Amino acid sequence: MFLLFPGRHHLLTRFQHEYLSMLGKEGLWEALDVSGKALGIQSTIQCLVFAVTSSNHHQTRRNPLPLYQRAMMIQDFSSDFNFPTYVAPIEDIGSSDHFAEYTIKKIEADSDGKLKLTPKNTVVICSSPVMKLYQDLGFKILPLERLPGPNASFVSKQPWQVLESIANSDRSVQELEDYVNYVHPSSKRLWKEYGIVERLRMLFHDSLIGDDGDLTESRDYNTYVREMDDIAELKFSETRSFILPGRIGDIGCAVGSWIKLATSESLLFESDFYGVEIARKLYDICQQRKENGDFNNTNVFFLRKNAVTGHVFQKGSMKTIHTSSLTHEIESYGNRENLLSFIKNRYEELLSGGVWINRDVVGPENKDQIVYLWLNDEDGINDFEVHSFSDKTSKKNYLDSLSTYARFFVFQREFRSAQKYLLPYSIENIQGKNYLKLSLKDACEYLSKKDYTDNWDSEMHESFCFFSYSEWVGIMKETGFLISPGSHSYSNPWIIENRYASKAEIYTTSSNLATQTADLIRMPYPVTNMLLVGVKPG
Repeated sequence: MFLLFPGRHHLLTRFQHEYLSMLGKEGLWEALDVSGKALGIQSTIQCLVFAVTSSNHHQTRRNPLPLYQRAMMIQDFSSDFNFPTYVAPIEDIGSSDHFAEYTIKKIEADSDGKLKLTPKNTVVICSSPVMKLYQDLGFKILPLERLPGPNASFVSKQPWQVLESIANSDRSVQELEDYVNYVHPSSKRLWKEYGIVERLRMLFHDSLIGDDGDLTESRDYNTYVREMDDIAELKFSETRSFILPGRIGDIGCAVGSWIKLATSESLLFESDFYGVEIARKLYDICQQRKENGDFNNTNVFFLRKNAVTGHVFQKGSMKTIHTSSLTHEIESYGNRENLLSFIKNRYEELLSGGVWINRDVVGPENKDQIVYLWLNDEDGINDFEVHSFSDKTSKKNYLDSLSTYARFFVFQREFRSAQKYLLPYSIENIQGKNYLKLSLKDACEYLSKKDYTDNWDSEMHESFCFFSYSEWVGIMKETGFLISPGSHSYSNPWIIENRYASKAEIYTTSSNLATQTADLIRMPYPVTNMLLVGVKPG
C-alpha cells in the first residue's frame, strides 16, 4: 500500500514524524480515516510519496524554500522510517479543481509508470481542504493533525502555523515555544545550515513584496514582457559605453533582455553576468531563456532576490550595476527610506571605480510651478461620470474610449488614492478653451501615464516625478558617488511625438500691462527620463 503525502513541505514537525512512524510500526488496520472509521487495511506500507507542491516556486512568503532544500529535509526527516520514501515535485498550476488528478498523473509520468497511485493501492495523508479533491477521486484520507470527525479541530499545530509564528517573531528561535516544541530536528538542521529563519523573516516583514513575490499583483505580464523586449535595444544603446567588464549585475532584469545584448559585446566576453529579479513569472522566463541558450556567455546567473531591503551582491564585489525603470517603483510601492537604502546598498556593492547605471523616469526641475494644461477633448468621448468595472478589460476599453481631457478626471480621482494623495486642480476657460490649472509635477504625472490603459490600476500606484534630475544628483553625491559626465536628463522624442503632440500642451502666464490680462506662453515639453551614472571613487 502506498501513502501519498501532498503539501508544500517547507517545515516538518515532530507530530508528523511520530504519526508516520506509528503507521510504519502499527500498520494501517486500525488507523482512523478522516471520518473516524478504521481503515481496515492489512497491506504493509510499500512506499511513502511526498508530493512537493509549488515545487517551481521559492523565495516567496508562500514558498520560501526551493525544491532541493525541501527534498533534502524530507530525506533527513524520513531516514529512520521502516519503509522507503519518494519525493515527487509538483509544479504550481494555479487554482484548479483537477489539481489532485494532475498530481496523480504527474507522479506516474515522472516515475516512468512505477508509481501508479489509485484509490485501491493508495491512502492520502492530508489535513487541509485539499483532501476533498482526493476524496472526490475515491481516495481514503488519513487526517494527520486533524481530529477524525465532522468538526475541523486539530490535535497539533499545522506546519504553516508554526512557520508563520516563527516568521512573524523577532525573537531568537531558541526562545520560541513553537520552534522548540513543534519543529522536527531535520527542519532545524537544514534551516540553520541555510539561514532559513533570516530569509523567512525578510520575506514576511517586507511590505513591498506580495505573498507570491512581486511588487504589484495588478500587472499584465504579457503586455509588460512585450514592452521590455521592445525597448531593450534603446536601453542598451544608451548604457553600452558606461559598462565596465568584470562582474556585471542587472537588478530588476525583467526577462533578461539587457543581459542578452550585453553578452554579445566582445569587450564583455570575459565578464560574469548576474540578473536579479523578484517577480516569479519574469524570473521563470529568464531561467527558460538560459536553458534555451539565448545568452552568448555561459557565465550568466539569475537570482531570485529582493534588492530593495538588503544587499544582493557582496560588498565591494561588482564592477557594473545596471537598473532600469526600477527606482521609481521602490519609491512608489515602498517609501523614501527604502529608496535611500537601495542607493546606499548599490554604493556598498561596487568595487572602487565601479559604476551604477540607473536609467529611469524623472520629474521636471520646477515641479511646484503652477501651469495651465490644455488637453485634447475631441479625440474621444467626454464622459465625466464615475464608473465601476468588473474586470480589467472593461476598464481598459472605457479608458480608451475617453478623450485625453476626460481621461484626466479618472486619473485625478485614482492616482495614488491608496496613499491618500489629493491632486488639486481648477478649470479656467481662456478664449473659449478649457485649461487645467495645476502643478507642473501633477501635469507630468498624468502625461506620463495617460496611455498605459493595459495596466492602469498598477500605474495609478506609481510616482514618476518625486525627484528632479538635480535632486537625484544631490542624493547620489550625498551617498558618496561621483557623477559621470555622460549623465543627463532628456525628453524622450518618441514619447513627445506619439503621446504628447496634439494631445497636450503646457503653458505659463505673463502679465500684459497694456491690456491688463494674463498672456499664455507655451512651454517646451518637460523631461521624461534620465540616465544617471554614479561612480564609486577609487
